[in-house]
Amino acid sequence: MRILLVEDDHLLARTMLDMLREDQNTVDWLDDGQQALNALETEHFDLVILDLTLPRVDGLDVVRRARAQDNRTPIIILTARTDLDEKLQGLDAGADDYLTKPFAMAELKARIRAVTRRGSALPHNGLTVGQLVLNPDSCQLTTAEETVTLPRSEFQLLNYMMRHPDQVATRRRLEEQLYGWEQGAESNALEVHIHHLRRRIGKTTIRTIRGVGYMLDSQAAGAPECR
Repeated sequence: MRILLVEDDHLLARTMLDMLREDQNTVDWLDDGQQALNALETEHFDLVILDLTLPRVDGLDVVRRARAQDNRTPIIILTARTDLDEKLQGLDAGADDYLTKPFAMAELKARIRAVTRRGSALPHNGLTVGQLVLNPDSCQLTTAEETVTLPRSEFQLLNYMMRHPDQVATRRRLEEQLYGWEQGAESNALEVHIHHLRRRIGKTTIRTIRGVGYMLDSQAAGAPECR
């Protein structure tokens, strides 16, 4: 997934960045509520992890304003506030879950799994398009012929395209899934990863939309004759 982490405690944020990236996620980090709102208006994320106490714009206002703009990205609130009313305010504002500081990373990861499964309505055994089944927990891809564990980059790309089948994904959007804001991609890196995926799932399953990007064809997905 591509995750937006909004946390102004830099030590905690760096710890969370390391742990979340270990689980194959692309994570972008901001420490300011206004920057978070700007990012949510212009970028695509699969999940937001949001502290409540932020500079310039409070986390509750970030949630309210994002939902008012019909942004349905799942949001998990992090808060040091123990008052029940404040937690309920976060949920009423549109957050999907909350976690009270201090917390164990294992609990945060469990909350992430629960929230993203609810948001995407995935079946228990994974994401299915045609004859392709992708398990987000294990990064395993099952086709009509085999089950393999995908490298991180291939998993990130296929996970995004299987969540948006038959929709054109621009080069910029796909590169964001891989690198976020912090790292730049080599000029042909995306093409190399797409080439490797096509060898696994079929040449016609991922269509090139010239001058724009790529599209996963659900009708061709994983069919043996397309290899």
